[in-house]
Amino acid sequence: MSMILAVLLTIRVLAAQTKEPEVVPLWPAGAPGFEARRGEPEQAKDYWVKSIHNPSLTVFLPPKEKATGAAVVICPGGGHRLLVYNAEGIDAAKRLNEAGVAAFVLKYRLGREEGSPYKIEEHAREDGLRAIRLVRSQASEWGIDPARVGIMGFSAGGEVASMVAFGPNGGDSDAKDPIDRLSARPDFLVQVYPGPLGCPETVPKDAPPAFLIVADDDKGAAKVIAKLFQAYRDAGASVEAHVFAHGGHGFNLGRRSKLASIKNWPVRLDEWLSDQGLLSPAKPAAAAAAK
Repeated sequence: MSMILAVLLTIRVLAAQTKEPEVVPLWPAGAPGFEARRGEPEQAKDYWVKSIHNPSLTVFLPPKEKATGAAVVICPGGGHRLLVYNAEGIDAAKRLNEAGVAAFVLKYRLGREEGSPYKIEEHAREDGLRAIRLVRSQASEWGIDPARVGIMGFSAGGEVASMVAFGPNGGDSDAKDPIDRLSARPDFLVQVYPGPLGCPETVPKDAPPAFLIVADDDKGAAKVIAKLFQAYRDAGASVEAHVFAHGGHGFNLGRRSKLASIKNWPVRLDEWLSDQGLLSPAKPAAAAAAK
């Protein structure tokens, strides 16, 4: 009997490990104005995904015993022509799960894909805003504190993150859809070699606490990080920045790099999340006040 139970337990563990993550469309009926395209298939190969007409979140939840209540919407890069979905989406989500943080990989519409009907500053931004609101709307189901929802962007995904964090992001109290009544302001921001779109000249003192990372030899993104870092400093807002001497653009989580600094940068993020109090469960009073 003990052998049979052991086999059954092993089967259950393997099934849990191989279970496909939940995918949740941002809008059940399709993106506003493009509902007719929601059924068009995505294209995926190797590391990338494109042809996204039904934007969605892929849900990665940490084990309940490790969950901190913090959550991050992840915006992969890809130049708005495709999404570097594996290395800047799935890998990042699993890494955050190890720290007890829930992660949601955003498939947003691509404004520079050939033949695309979408505009970056309209539709990609709309997807980012909706993603934050959707996560907050399902906070109880996913074991999340709605006051600890951040956004993380890589490269072009950093542009989406900036547009969400620094553009208009309040809820619409008159919206028919209750999700759209929720605030889309992220509670913290993680920018990994971001592009320039959406990067503001100034930020308010209460801007979301930010973690910024880039390689100095990534000239374009390094300028964006320098600009954003200075804006935060001028405002007296909370910011931490890491500029590595080498690493270039698109180093993802550093797993392909031979550079110790690049390989270990996710540890710096863990440390920052811990210092922000995001790797410890929120106090009940704080969580209740946020609802």
